[in-house]
Amino acid sequence: MANKKTNLKPVAKSSNKASAKKTSTVIEKYAGPTDGKVRCGWCLGDPIYVKYHDEEWGQPVFDDKVLFEFLVLESFQAGLSWLKILKKRENFHKAFAGFDVKKVAKYDEQKYEALMQDAGIIRNQLKIRAAINNAQRFQEIQKEFGSFSNYVWSFADKTKDGKPKPIHNQRKSLREVPPKTAISDAMSKDMGKRGFKFRGSTICYAFMQAVGIVNDHIDGCWKK
Repeated sequence: MANKKTNLKPVAKSSNKASAKKTSTVIEKYAGPTDGKVRCGWCLGDPIYVKYHDEEWGQPVFDDKVLFEFLVLESFQAGLSWLKILKKRENFHKAFAGFDVKKVAKYDEQKYEALMQDAGIIRNQLKIRAAINNAQRFQEIQKEFGSFSNYVWSFADKTKDGKPKPIHNQRKSLREVPPKTAISDAMSKDMGKRGFKFRGSTICYAFMQAVGIVNDHIDGCWKK
């Protein structure tokens, strides 16, 4: 059979590259707070940092539940940025039973495995096991000292009548803030003897700063 001629013309293929419109996403960099208040330089790069700096960092904490929260969070922060931990804070709150030390101290192997599958937290086996271990050691401290607060604040300065008070340091800039001190060395050593994990001197000093045992706001900061 002879081929029939047709009047159909081939359709030109459109080029996706030629027709596609170029789009770009512009991510605006946080410019920092605009209220005119002087703050420690480390918090100026993110609004989460600013809120934490203004409302929590360096404020004296005597509540054992909050102290346990910071003990857990600071141990997970080791080797990571504190901002990363703050962004996952609510996830940690859920994963660790609202930081109820009695519940966390009873976490078993099944609960450990569940935490290792929880993408909302830092899935580090050593840090997770340390948090469970530290909850148990935390309770031992409570029994011995009456509260964990009594224990950690024993490393602070004292008033004339013997009551604990924050250590107020004079820092002109962030460069003058050390990663650890002789006092954090002492806390770390004592906690190590008591069986705590992830309690190195640098972690202890960050904990002391967070819960107000140490006030390291730089001179001129409105929270000083």
